[in-house]
Amino acid sequence: MAKRSTPLEIDPQWETVRLLAGVDEVGRGPLAGDVVTAAVILDPQRPIAGLADSKKLTEKRRQSLYREITEKALHWTVGRASVAEIDEINILQATLLAMVRAVDGLAVVPELVLVDGNRLPRWSYNSQAVVGGDGQIAAISAASIIAKVTRDAELADLDILYPGYGFAGHKGYGTAQHLAALKSLGPCPVHRQSFRPVRENRR
Repeated sequence: MAKRSTPLEIDPQWETVRLLAGVDEVGRGPLAGDVVTAAVILDPQRPIAGLADSKKLTEKRRQSLYREITEKALHWTVGRASVAEIDEINILQATLLAMVRAVDGLAVVPELVLVDGNRLPRWSYNSQAVVGGDGQIAAISAASIIAKVTRDAELADLDILYPGYGFAGHKGYGTAQHLAALKSLGPCPVHRQSFRPVRENRR
């Protein structure tokens, strides 16, 4: 597995790449739900103001930017790895698999792929990992927004399917409310059985 990191300065060469795909993930830490990634190629002719790390935006602002990104981006796609895959191959490998699926799903082959973080999947794309990229690189920021809005909506749906756990609120993370629900109700089918808090509350 390739592992690279970059300094915080933006490489000026990146600005000249037209088909630059940004990639980010959401959902490595939660106890439930898929891990979701997105790949986005922005259109230099249609800039989007206000792109930032999705975690630093309000839900309303994320929703607004999501609509703008999906309208203006040259290409975008979502990849994922299921709960079963997370339990089978571990969360890190599942996250990398989801990244591959996202980039493979683009309608074009990107000239360069910039991935948030310090690890890259095994793939043939010209790529680089960028620590803190979701707050620095517009395309990665866009990917983080697409991934988070997508996953948050899915957890809201899971809250309806599996009431009592509070998925719509905590999005699967191990909050006190979620841990109390696990203790009371036991895991449901969308919980990651390989994660310790889930494993310890099996019935």
